[in-house]
Amino acid sequence: MDKTKFYTNRKNIIILAILCCILWGSAYPAIKAGYSLFNIGENAIGSKLVFAGYRFAIAGILVILLELATKKNIFEFSKKQFGQIFILGSTQTALQYIFFYVGLSYTTGVRGSIINGTGTFASIILAHFIYKNDKLNFNKILGCIIGFVGVVIVNLNGQSLGGSSFTFKGEGFIMIAAFIFSASSIYGKKITQILEPPIVTGFQLFIGGIILIGLGFCFGGSLSRFTMKSTSLLIYMALLSSVSFAIWTQLLKYNKVGIISVFNFLVPVFGTLLSAIFLGENIFDIKILISLILVCYGIFLVYRVKKENTAPVAE
Repeated sequence: MDKTKFYTNRKNIIILAILCCILWGSAYPAIKAGYSLFNIGENAIGSKLVFAGYRFAIAGILVILLELATKKNIFEFSKKQFGQIFILGSTQTALQYIFFYVGLSYTTGVRGSIINGTGTFASIILAHFIYKNDKLNFNKILGCIIGFVGVVIVNLNGQSLGGSSFTFKGEGFIMIAAFIFSASSIYGKKITQILEPPIVTGFQLFIGGIILIGLGFCFGGSLSRFTMKSTSLLIYMALLSSVSFAIWTQLLKYNKVGIISVFNFLVPVFGTLLSAIFLGENIFDIKILISLILVCYGIFLVYRVKKENTAPVAE
């Protein structure tokens, strides 16, 4: 199978990107359920980091084992390349997650979700300055604005934004987390131009997971109450991370950052919808439909710029 043709086919891009967003969206209710099953308190940041670390470390192991099963040499990289993978795991998986969860403890979930959505803007803006063939234009700007409005609507949930003012430890940390994820995604794209994306994904998830576990223990965190139900949930979360990150890395390798990143606006929409379904909330909410329409239209505007936008890139 020609990977370049497969991952640059317009229909495949849409299907795979939406699949990733659905999987990431399913993490919203899964994380809430996990906190309950593992008895993790609202302010237990250390235990939350340990929980996340287990999830990502297992996800990395699963990807690596799959690569081994296909008889690939997973250690076929230089010390310099391993250093790059280590940096990617430390930033994309560990550092951004730390900033996000510390920030979330100093602000409301509504404000956190909306501010985290700015990561899509960061990816597209960074791509504008880094890649000559991924420049900003009217459609991209308008599409991002419309998509972001959709994210705001789906997160408001009939509430105000909450909180009295902007705080660096709260909203500031979440903005930093969004920027770290965007910048590290572009850095990951550079690495995968030489190395196989699944191998990069596997090692960076494992490395990031180990770092999170270590830091979580340092902060006094732990993970207990392992039952069939809680363990199954943890394995599911590891699977969704391994599949979504592996696919997303492939998409970023063969396509422009601006075209792929805009799909991220779908994550909070699917997160809200799936949370409603699995947590027994009302799914017949007009805000979900409006948000989905706006986000999809925003993606359409960005995606329709030019047909050649899906051509393979090798910046």
